[in-house]
Amino acid sequence: MNRSITAIFCKLSLLLLYTFFFIPESLYAQQNIIIPVETGQNAFVLQVNKEKRTEIMYFGKKMNAEDYSTISGQYKQVEDNAGIYNSAYTPSGSWNLVEPAIRITHGDGNTSLDLQYISHQTTKQDDNVSVTAVLLKDPVYAVEVSLFYKVYNKENVMEQWTVITNKEKKPIVLSKYASANLYFIANNYFLNHYHGTWAQEMKPEETKLTAGIKVLDSKLGTRANLFQPPTFMLSFDKPASEDEGKVLLGTLAWSGNFQIEFEMDSYHNLRLIAGINPFASEYTLKTGQEFKTPSFITTYSEHGKGEASRNLHNWARKYRLLDGEGSRLTLLNNWEATYFDFDEPRLTGLFKDAKKLGVDMFLLDDGWFGNKYPRNSDHTALGDWQENIKKLPHGIGYLVKEAKEAGVKFGIWLEPEMVSPKSELYEKHKDWVIRQPERPEHYFRNQLVLDLSNPQVQNFVFGILDSMFIKNPEIAFIKWDCNAVIYNANSEYLKRTGQPQTHLYVDYVKGLYKVLERIRSKYPKVPMMLCSGGGGRVDYEALKYFTEFWPSDDTDPLERIYMQWEYSYFFPVVATCNHITDWSKLPLKFRTDVAMMGKMGYDIVVSKLNEKDLQFSQQAVANYKSFSDVVWHGDMYRLVSPYEKPFASLMFVNENKNRAIVFSYLTNNRYMNPTSSLTPVQLRGLDPQKKYSIREINLYPGTGSSLKNDLVLTGEELMTVGFNPDVNGGRMSVVVEVKELK
Repeated sequence: MNRSITAIFCKLSLLLLYTFFFIPESLYAQQNIIIPVETGQNAFVLQVNKEKRTEIMYFGKKMNAEDYSTISGQYKQVEDNAGIYNSAYTPSGSWNLVEPAIRITHGDGNTSLDLQYISHQTTKQDDNVSVTAVLLKDPVYAVEVSLFYKVYNKENVMEQWTVITNKEKKPIVLSKYASANLYFIANNYFLNHYHGTWAQEMKPEETKLTAGIKVLDSKLGTRANLFQPPTFMLSFDKPASEDEGKVLLGTLAWSGNFQIEFEMDSYHNLRLIAGINPFASEYTLKTGQEFKTPSFITTYSEHGKGEASRNLHNWARKYRLLDGEGSRLTLLNNWEATYFDFDEPRLTGLFKDAKKLGVDMFLLDDGWFGNKYPRNSDHTALGDWQENIKKLPHGIGYLVKEAKEAGVKFGIWLEPEMVSPKSELYEKHKDWVIRQPERPEHYFRNQLVLDLSNPQVQNFVFGILDSMFIKNPEIAFIKWDCNAVIYNANSEYLKRTGQPQTHLYVDYVKGLYKVLERIRSKYPKVPMMLCSGGGGRVDYEALKYFTEFWPSDDTDPLERIYMQWEYSYFFPVVATCNHITDWSKLPLKFRTDVAMMGKMGYDIVVSKLNEKDLQFSQQAVANYKSFSDVVWHGDMYRLVSPYEKPFASLMFVNENKNRAIVFSYLTNNRYMNPTSSLTPVQLRGLDPQKKYSIREINLYPGTGSSLKNDLVLTGEELMTVGFNPDVNGGRMSVVVEVKELK
């Protein structure tokens, strides 16, 4: 008997020891577990309540760790359902009455979901980057949701995503699967978002959010940003300015349909849910499968939009944009010089023009392929990626060799995701095309979309570039275009393999990324431009594979000032392709100066330039190469907004604060206001203790500067009083170098 009692006592002791050391943290939820996710300046704090539900307790300026534990007690929002308003990942079908982040149909047909805290851990990847993972589980069904928060300390950027895992015995269906679920408490909320269409991208609009739900979304399938990009600014209490105010910048890293929702709850607090658009995209997970959502990227500043944008720039160059800290090639494109009408002699003549201009590379645009159906217009040949023997009898290899002999590199345009109805590919592989066989075909830009959910199509698209590089290893640049949206969404591959058609929108994008991953694994260094009929596909998941993007087919420099201004809040200018073209009748200098605010290129007929224009352009290329590193990798400061005054001014400052480039542009030259810069422009980002020389550069031949040649000012004076660039009707654009005087 004593032995039995002793055995029982030992077992109880072991059980107590096991409980103390090994039971998951969820059993201590009644102690209100605090999970701080912090950057250098900011904090996002989660709390586990006594019901084991994970709540968002705080978002804002970083505080002392001990302060977080008392925050929740300051709020007296005790309505029956208010406890789930601030859920870290709001489920559907149980006790939630607001917009959910996740909706599931279980294997038995049940549509309810509850998520309870199980555990969390933070892993430090290096001195700057850490990842916090929070595991949630349904107490009834075998479904797990892991929330991931990746923070970049110095850049004050948070990247978040979700992994949903099915451990049930039957498949489950995801009807909604957001990447992020955030919660904010403020007096008012002001949403700055964007809309547009072809050649009218990034039109800003600011809205004060009120009761209800504001939705930003896309259902286009490809070229998803055409009408609305997945980017926004959210100001708290009052609209943020460039240097003042609380503001969050957000963007979804996904190249397909997206949905971002802003819902004000009954307490005037704001819920934000962002992710893949669930429209026609119910996704089935088999037993053991998991679904990883795309990244939602945010940065928060209490010092205005300018600081927030610089956070994103620094993060993107270092961590996301391909070769973000590297250099870029200047180029001459043939599109406006030839359109579809060219042959070998004409192109080789343009190689010499590129060399004469001083750029690094010649880019051959659309029209070089197709034989049965020659690519002489945009109605034919997409998919038939063989050189047109009439235009190019000696092939691409001959052009690469001729360009090299002329002293420039050679790049080429492709649109590998698309197919023309009038093409050999379409005739041979209709089953590769996204189309409804029972319905009339609808074309966007006279073309259809290939089905990248199909591995055979993925191999075909990869093979286009792979064979191009195998045959011509010295090709130096790819311009990757994507001009069509998805009509009549239907996949013969998904039908043949027994998968739901609702997978198409998601699996298309996943298929695209698989192709790009293969390309970058084999060809990691080749620069590629992300083009999509303009800015129809600009996001931070695609930009993992591309060095730059094409913001818009609208290259009018006056319009580009506004467009590039808005893009620059979310993307560093080293990624922004700005070409000098003949779209506008504004002076060549003005067009050139605007293009210099990023990755400059040319799409002009060099042979038609007069002597002074050619001389200016040659000098401009040399000037640009002398200061481009400051523009590409320096801190950007917007000084005078074109929305507020009849001129715009902005600057770039290098890391050592010993050199800066200031751009100023006249944006309104109406009769009653011929002189625009009546007062000095205050600079930013300089060292107040240093002395700087001020020198105008990029002058047109035969003209002088109205600025004093020997002007020297301290950084403190330049940032307190400023200097006047003297922009007016006779000096429509002014570029100034600010350099430390030693």
